Amino acid sequence: MDQVRSTSDGLTGHFIEDISVGMTAAFAKTVTEADILMYAGVSGDTNPVHLNEEYARGTMFKGRIAHGMLSAGLISAVLGTRLPGPGAIYMTQNLRFKAPVRIGDTVTARVTVTEVFPEKRRVAMRTECTVGDTVVIDGDALLMVPSRG
Repeated sequence: MDQVRSTSDGLTGHFIEDISVGMTAAFAKTVTEADILMYAGVSGDTNPVHLNEEYARGTMFKGRIAHGMLSAGLISAVLGTRLPGPGAIYMTQNLRFKAPVRIGDTVTARVTVTEVFPEKRRVAMRTECTVGDTVVIDGDALLMVPSRG
């Protein structure tokens, strides 16, 4: 039986002993102009394809796009707050950027457990971001997960 643990701030998560192959969790967010501006400020990535419509119109994208890592950050949100949840530590993440994300798009980040290594307290996950039916990012991750012991 899956057990969910709660933290003092109301977040929930799972111990390694309660994680099984096939478990999944998701988080969705609509990307705004403010998100792109704040991400540029925090990351220092001021590439004009993200910030300057005139410049971006001349690119293959024909308009501004969100930073790829902004969408990838939503994967981190799922992993750190839902599955495995608080206390999980990223060890690796592979990403393949497949399609652009634009202001107003709703990105859904989904993670699925593909393998559990209980003796090492590790979990392998398939990671994916979609906008509607379009996969915009796919990849995989390995995480260290808290144990009851």
